[in-house]
Amino acid sequence: MAFFNQSADIANTFMGIDSSILNGANAQFAIAGTVVAIVAAFQYIKARNIKVEVPTLCSYGILGSYSGAYEFLVNAKAILNEGYKKYNLGTFKIPVLERWIVIVSKPELVEEIRKAPDDKFSFTEAAHDIIAARWTIGSNVALHSYHFSIIRSQLTRHLGSLFDDVRDEIMHAFADNIPAKENEWVSVSVLPAVRNIVSRTSNRIFVGLPLCRNQEYIDLSVQFAVTCVQTSQLINRLPTFLRPIVGAFLTVAPRSIRQGMTLLGPLVEERIRDYDAHGWAKDWPDKPADMISWLIDEAPENEKRSVRELTKRMLSVNFAAIHTSSNSFVHALYHLAAEPKYAEPLREEIERVIKEEGWTKVALTNMWKLDSFMKESQRYNGITMLTMNRKVLADYTLSDGTFLPAGSYVAANAETMHHDEAHYAHANTFEGFRFADMREEGADEHAATKHQMVATTPDYLAFGHGRHACPGRFFAVNELKAMMAYILLTYDVKMEVEGVRPPNVHTGARVSPNPDAKILFRKRA
Repeated sequence: MAFFNQSADIANTFMGIDSSILNGANAQFAIAGTVVAIVAAFQYIKARNIKVEVPTLCSYGILGSYSGAYEFLVNAKAILNEGYKKYNLGTFKIPVLERWIVIVSKPELVEEIRKAPDDKFSFTEAAHDIIAARWTIGSNVALHSYHFSIIRSQLTRHLGSLFDDVRDEIMHAFADNIPAKENEWVSVSVLPAVRNIVSRTSNRIFVGLPLCRNQEYIDLSVQFAVTCVQTSQLINRLPTFLRPIVGAFLTVAPRSIRQGMTLLGPLVEERIRDYDAHGWAKDWPDKPADMISWLIDEAPENEKRSVRELTKRMLSVNFAAIHTSSNSFVHALYHLAAEPKYAEPLREEIERVIKEEGWTKVALTNMWKLDSFMKESQRYNGITMLTMNRKVLADYTLSDGTFLPAGSYVAANAETMHHDEAHYAHANTFEGFRFADMREEGADEHAATKHQMVATTPDYLAFGHGRHACPGRFFAVNELKAMMAYILLTYDVKMEVEGVRPPNVHTGARVSPNPDAKILFRKRA
């Protein structure tokens, strides 16, 4: 534990170092990095010595699991499918560079993980490692994530009252990023455009006008999200004992925080003065309902007045909102552009519901086909093949007899469960209205609710499952459905190569939409 604490202290010190200093030949940092490397080497050896007695994939040859870890980076989908079939849904383990991950594939084991207490299976500790938090969003933010409860509660409660703002920003953001014309097809690089639109739409609620439309702020939010993912991917390809050295050079956190403080500082300081004027009451007339207010309300006392700490939280919220939502939306948009048969029935539903109920959150809830189309895209593609990642904090034996020692990791095999015919008919075919049909065929209201996009079940794990399921899924689903509805009513779309959906990009367990593909847009009359 002393080694761990020492390593964490030194690494956290690096988080605050100016990147221009790190780029120089500074002997002190080289010495500090060497010390951390030695400390981390002990951790690395210790982690590798944790034994989990279950069947193993990707461990053969002279280098064994080390070469297997790199194989999993480039061939994860095939490996997970092999394990699913070879071991008949039983548990097996796969290597990543510094540890083993035990893979569960049975719904009953998924339920067991869901029910396990946090002092046994830790979502927070696993997420901290997966996103390389020390070098991306910061350990304090990752391990003390009070912003999750804000997203789960305040943000979700305000979705109805803030929907008009969301829709207004969607209209303006699409006009600025998709410059389509009537009677003329325009080619658009979709992923960068969607990231900008998601950033603006999300930040309309997070920080409001005019900052949500400030291009420097948009670029910061998007680039921070993208770079966090890239940095975590690079860091996680390194042995643990090299990460403190390399991470100190890779991190963009100090620079991003400084830039964020410049942009957010005036707004945060003005809000703090408002709190002072109202005696730090929880509420007052005309109090802004935005992420800044909610963060100040819930922050610990030592962070309530800290522009730096509040900026770090805002960057982290943007990271969560922009990366996942953008990828999920582009996955679905590629299906729409490649399969034009879905456009007309979706438009008919959207136009009918809006005519009956107007543009409201409730109206979106009643667009069953649209909800199904977006959910089916998440089932078919997803943004990760492994969900419900947990670090085991205390020895635990699963109901199938698998013994998980403290320090091991476990995850659910969402990729193969989502493509199992036992769970979904024609599981390897994209059927956009699959879940709408299930809702209509359901015998009761529970069946209809179960198949909504926001719902999680032991065999639908796109958002995870249980109390640690994605806290922002209610906001994200409303945002993405509103964006897709706007596209359907405003544009015709098709792929540059008509009828051909660009292949996904797999990196380890991550599933990303093709970043280079373009879609043709034409404004509807």
